[in-house]
Amino acid sequence: MELLVAVIIGVLVSTGVYLCLRARTFPVVMGLTLLSYGVNVFLFAMGGLKIDKVAVVGLNSDPTDPLPQALVLTAIVIGFAMTAFLVVLALRSQAEHDTDHVDGNDSGEGGR
Repeated sequence: MELLVAVIIGVLVSTGVYLCLRARTFPVVMGLTLLSYGVNVFLFAMGGLKIDKVAVVGLNSDPTDPLPQALVLTAIVIGFAMTAFLVVLALRSQAEHDTDHVDGNDSGEGGR
């Protein structure tokens, strides 16, 4: 199970980094979203989720730590707000510049 979670984290992070290096705005937004998902799964996995254990001290002899779960929930909300802001920013940039290239160059040659 740990190997599967590690592979999922690796695929999310590597795909996110690959998409962040693209020259168009929508893949960059999707890359940042996938990168944040990969980090969220990593944080959640580092919490050591235990099956059939409650996260309340006193109800169980070996409770789970609720802090990683709280951090991931907070990161999900912040990531959603960041994604919404970046989509609106990308749409505004597309409307003003009539292109969705990050460098503003429509030919894709990197500013030459």
